[in-house]
Amino acid sequence: MKVIVIGAGVAGLATARGLLRAGHDVEVYEESPEPRTDGGSVTLWPGSTAILEELKAGWAGAGRRLETLESWAADGRRLLTLDLTVPERRFGHPVVHVARGELVELLSDGVPVTYGARAEHVVPECAEVRLSCGRTVRGDVLVGADGRRSVVRAALWGADRATLSPWVTWQGFTTAPTPLTESRRAVMVAGRQGLCGLIPAGGGRLLWWFDVRSAPGRPFWAGDPDVVGRLRERFGGWAEPVPSVLAAIEDIGFFPHHRQPIPRVWGRGPVTLAGDAAHTMPPTMAQGANQALEDAWLLTRSIGDLRAYERARSKVVRRPARLAATEATDMQRPIAGLLPDGLMTRVYTVLLRRYSSYLLTAP
Repeated sequence: MKVIVIGAGVAGLATARGLLRAGHDVEVYEESPEPRTDGGSVTLWPGSTAILEELKAGWAGAGRRLETLESWAADGRRLLTLDLTVPERRFGHPVVHVARGELVELLSDGVPVTYGARAEHVVPECAEVRLSCGRTVRGDVLVGADGRRSVVRAALWGADRATLSPWVTWQGFTTAPTPLTESRRAVMVAGRQGLCGLIPAGGGRLLWWFDVRSAPGRPFWAGDPDVVGRLRERFGGWAEPVPSVLAAIEDIGFFPHHRQPIPRVWGRGPVTLAGDAAHTMPPTMAQGANQALEDAWLLTRSIGDLRAYERARSKVVRRPARLAATEATDMQRPIAGLLPDGLMTRVYTVLLRRYSSYLLTAP
């Protein structure tokens, strides 16, 4: 079967990699002139690390294996610790935090991609795409994995249905030494000013992010030339290592949070979607890349029945998407610490299985 994949992010590359390994003829077209290795890093839950093993993506030396996920108050008090070795033992695969660029490089190894080829016009009825380079390509199946502003989704659904959440993220890496940089601990610090996340990403890097409540459609500090200064004013009084991280900030990225309704069936005829094109959600549950890998895994097995793939995935992906849409982790301060660590670890382990098509079908 000939499959055209639009988009060479995590969803597109993983889908192409799986289909190639299954013996299909796959062509990938990407709008960017080169591999999209920018951005921060992602936490991969056990279902995703299992899928990467099946894809022979060679992830074992990348990123940082995590053993705990901790919630702190702004004054440094530990409120909750989830033991991530429990789901690792339960499912047989670890939790890993890896730079998005490294994940893209692992998935792209051996996958033929045509870069600088934006999809400009899509004819869903015949899985045909006209590209910005002047070519028209057609397959037996067309997969739109072209992200939140998907051209393929627009051809299927029409207008973009996503809405802005009242939260935004400022994010980056620091290589300045901190007690967390070489650890296996992910930490989220919550207070009335917002939330700070700190996770080691391997290679001496620590991912940091700050979530701040904003007016929907109006980014916090929009147009301010000194966003870093604003963050230091807002969060500088928090416990270490937050002030040290703030002092070391150089480059910074801005990410608005979007919510998108997820229909039961999101394709038509020989066309389907994967990744953010199908189910954009806020990053608060750390599920975006994971759900993209889950899409790729199931789509590879369901390429002959696209509607079955969509129905099965929509049922699962709606669960984390609904919780992410509440921005619950950004407002965790009032509830963190009310229940024992062991109980919350068991609950989280159950949720990880419910959020994974792969784990739900595993013995």
